[in-house]
Amino acid sequence: MNDAAPARRIHIIQGEYKVVNDPDVVLSTILGSCVAACLRDPVAGVGGMNHFLLPGSAEAMAAGGDATRYGVHLMELLINGLLKQGARRDRLEAKVFGGAKTIASFSNVGEQNAAFAMQFLRDEGISVVGSSTGGDHGRKLEFWPVSGRARQYPLTGAETQRTVALETRPARMPPKPVDNNIEFF
Repeated sequence: MNDAAPARRIHIIQGEYKVVNDPDVVLSTILGSCVAACLRDPVAGVGGMNHFLLPGSAEAMAAGGDATRYGVHLMELLINGLLKQGARRDRLEAKVFGGAKTIASFSNVGEQNAAFAMQFLRDEGISVVGSSTGGDHGRKLEFWPVSGRARQYPLTGAETQRTVALETRPARMPPKPVDNNIEFF
């Protein structure tokens, strides 16, 4: 008989990141050409995942792009979130997943995403301890941020195409806050 409680699953969608320090949490996502970077500090017992659509640059974001779509923004948010939870930059380790070429006639944004993530981590001095990128099928990914364990499942052609449809639709915009201010004349 197994008395262990089942893991609590948190699903990460495109443009999101999550940092946790609970060993009973598993982060999951589904990737086509998008990339997920999974980072953790094994000493502090904290880790997290992001899920980005495009590599991005300061110029692209300044031109009016939604920052949450871009790897450069989400990588910084993930690292800063880990540091706020007690991680140290010199102990961070990473695993990188995704970046499939899911549409034959489409530019290989998946390859660009994976290359960006690897270069970003190299530039930041963060050790990459595992990766699974490229190919022509999407992946379902599970990551246990405290232990660093990761598991992926290849998607079938139909599942990959559904993932591509999700990745190519516009990102959902958060609702604008309600302005409760009253102005008197």
